[in-house]
Amino acid sequence: MLVVMQEGAAEESVQRVIDRLVTMGFTVHRSTGTSHTVLGGVGPMDNFEPAEFEVMEGVKECHRIVSPYKLANKRFRPQGTVVEIGKVKIGGPEVVMMAGPCSVESEEQISLSAELVAKAGAKVIRGGAFKPRSSPYSFQGLGEQGLKMLRAAADRNGLLVVSEVMDRSQIALLSEYSDILQVGARNMQNFNLLRDLGLARKPVLLKRGIAATIEELLLSAEYIMSGGNYEIMLCERGIRTFETATRNTMDISAIPVLQQLTHLPVLADPSHGVGKRNLVAPMARAAVAAGADGLLVEVHHDPEHALSDGAQSLYPDQFAELMGQLRGIAAAVGRSV
Repeated sequence: MLVVMQEGAAEESVQRVIDRLVTMGFTVHRSTGTSHTVLGGVGPMDNFEPAEFEVMEGVKECHRIVSPYKLANKRFRPQGTVVEIGKVKIGGPEVVMMAGPCSVESEEQISLSAELVAKAGAKVIRGGAFKPRSSPYSFQGLGEQGLKMLRAAADRNGLLVVSEVMDRSQIALLSEYSDILQVGARNMQNFNLLRDLGLARKPVLLKRGIAATIEELLLSAEYIMSGGNYEIMLCERGIRTFETATRNTMDISAIPVLQQLTHLPVLADPSHGVGKRNLVAPMARAAVAAGADGLLVEVHHDPEHALSDGAQSLYPDQFAELMGQLRGIAAAVGRSV
């Protein structure tokens, strides 16, 4: 359920509503906007009437939320969520670029990558230290050594770091070196991991599973939010369909659909979405035109010799050219890059 307080409602009135909700068995999540405080109650839905709360002092309105996701629902925070990390704001007017190699391979490689993407205008460097690979014989990442290299390269170039966490046991380690914890497609429904991330108080980038519906993605976000962590970004990265011309089928329509359903920022990963270098830029342009709040793009200085995902990684000059194109598209839809 959702209780919207009147503008300027006294804190005593807010607390009385919270106490009433708790007494009825609800877990209460509070969202304070520019004008109204919104209380989201998660719990039993059959033993109350909205009118019971609407007569309470300071209450403007009360609604049942019939969708299975309550906290991720746009009605919980209609003004939208902006994830602020230092000077970077994800979900605001600027389309935030996150770029870099699929995985950290060496100190020289990640240092050069950070320098190149920062020069082109990226605000965040991506790079995996623990890599979920379909084959157990593929490169699995450098672990903590890779994270140290990634952090140092980012700091030298004024970048934030996003890196993937694969297991709940890695959260503390990733949190030490990363500004954003990425949950990959294979772990979108790893509910034990999601619950622990809800307690981590670290921004989370949650990717859509390879065969997940939009509702399932939002319910995965709900797991994290139910633990008290609202700093979540959703990411469309392509889904598995019958089509074989691309690695995945990039669902551009998911971007505006999600923005109608949730207050969370929505990003896109065209590199994984199509898996082919020559198709990444067109899909990146389409994602920004569709309203994406940010992009993840794989960039490698020598893709032919990359240890993972070289075929979908842009050359540095291609990324710089793409950034110029995106600035024009963003301006056309009232955004900036």
